[in-house]
Amino acid sequence: MNAAIGPEITIADFEAGDIDAEHFNHESHVYVGWLYLREYALAEALAKFDAGLKRLVTSLGAEGKYHATLTWFFLLLIAERMEADEPWAVFKQRNPDLINDSKETLSRYYSERYLFSDRARQRFVLPDRLANQGLEP
Repeated sequence: MNAAIGPEITIADFEAGDIDAEHFNHESHVYVGWLYLREYALAEALAKFDAGLKRLVTSLGAEGKYHATLTWFFLLLIAERMEADEPWAVFKQRNPDLINDSKETLSRYYSERYLFSDRARQRFVLPDRLANQGLEP
């Protein structure tokens, strides 16, 4: 297993399950999602990352850790915020809420009850809250 999580991990490592699961934390998930979105169009990145994550949790006997809405929602946020040719370090610095304050970020969009429902775990559900992102109408 590749003990390195972060800029050393690759899509191939992720798809092969060649990672140290104990160190595959939330930031690692965001990083690998960012890699997929750099490599593939959004729909393909979503499908490939989702399938890879399902394979990984199944191989680890941790199927209960998979959460469809969390997976898809973070990939959609990453895609929305990515800049062309932006290195990971810059993306990470610009988007600390995706990594360090992810619970706070989620609470702007989802109520806890809705987000952690069986339905939201099994398939992507749209947010039940509106987040004021300061966007002009």
